[in-house]
Formats: sequence, C-alpha cells, structure tokens
Amino acid sequence: MAGLFPDNPDAPIDMLALEGQALRRGYTRIAGVDEAGRGPLAGPVVAAAVILPTGIILPEVNDSKQLTEEKREELFDVIYREALAVGVGIGDHALVDRINILQATLSAMSDAVRGLSITPDFLLIDGISSVPMNIPQRTVKKGDSLSLSIAAASIIAKVTRDRMMVQYDVQFPGYGFASHKGYGAASHLAAIAELGPCPIHRRSFSGVKEHCSVDPAAVTDASSGLFSF
Repeated sequence: MAGLFPDNPDAPIDMLALEGQALRRGYTRIAGVDEAGRGPLAGPVVAAAVILPTGIILPEVNDSKQLTEEKREELFDVIYREALAVGVGIGDHALVDRINILQATLSAMSDAVRGLSITPDFLLIDGISSVPMNIPQRTVKKGDSLSLSIAAASIIAKVTRDRMMVQYDVQFPGYGFASHKGYGAASHLAAIAELGPCPIHRRSFSGVKEHCSVDPAAVTDASSGLFSF
C-alpha cells in the first residue's frame, strides 16, 4: 500500500493513490467495485462498479458507512453525473440461500462489472475476495476508505439497496424494512418471531431459519418485480 498514506499522519489519505498506481502500470479504465447488504437477514446483496474520469476530485465521496443517508443520496446523483460508467448487480435472497452470501456477493460484483457501458481493464475491489472474471484486479481491505472509485461504488450500492428495501417495506408491511433495511435490529427479530419470515427473508441465516418450516433450497423467488432506483 505504499503511496497511500502521506508523511504527515494527520493529513488525509490520498484517495486516488490506488488508481494512480494502476495508471502507472498502463491501465486506463479502472473500475472500483463494492457491495452493500452482506449482513442483513432479508433482501438482496447489491454490488456496484464505477469508472471515474482520471484525476477527478470528489472531496465528499467516502466510505458510504461514514456518510448520512441524505449525503449518500446527494452523492449518488453526483456520481452518476460525473462517472464515465456505472454498473449495478443484484444477488437476490434466493441466490444467497442457494449458493451462500459470499458467492452471491461475487456473482453480483461480476454482474455489476459486466453492466458497465465501458469495459474496464483493471478492477479495484473492496475486501479480500477476487471477482471470478478474466480482468486484472486488486483486492483492498477497507478499500472504500482508501480508493475514490471503490468509495463511489459503495455509495451506489448502498443507495440502490436502501431504495429497494423501502419499496419492499410497502410490499411486505410489518417488518420495518424501510427503517432497518433488513438488518438484524431487535424490532426486526421481534417481527419475524411474530409474523414469520416473508418471501424476501434469507432462510439460511440465523434469526430467520429458526422460524422456517421448509428447506431454504426449496424456496422460490416470490418477490420478483421492477424497481426504480
């Protein structure tokens, strides 16, 4: 990670250092890749891939978890406006139950990369798991706080997923999806215990499977529909 951190420890991290390293190696179409929704008990895992113009400065773009919901919504529009390309991939709850959350996440990431209107020649991926694609790539622990491209992808993924969960709250009332977005909040666990799992719950996850009477692998996707992000 040489070059990421300045000599002055109090100075901000250079969020373009990783992109710069890839550029110096001859890559020109660098996509940051991140996901949202690995931990929730319900709903999809959503991945995004973003290619930004070389040298762009977006000072407010950072790890989506460090931003308020209002700021994420604002930056979502900024990123779509300024990016060269944005791709989104979705692994629904049925896929999560069928192949496990890690594999569903990597599948969603692959779909996000394939969804880019510009084919990337290098990927910067948040985390430690490579995407199963024949594209040069680098995994980066906590990459959403170290790379502008990954941070932008984290915002796109988070806002897209949150909007989906708000729509699911209308489709499946009583669980509070609009507030906790499917995570294991006490109110969510209480609703599952009282109402039982709804069609978008991940039946292979603790907190849900205890309330299921059928094999997760036998559950079909009953929540397909169109979403406007």
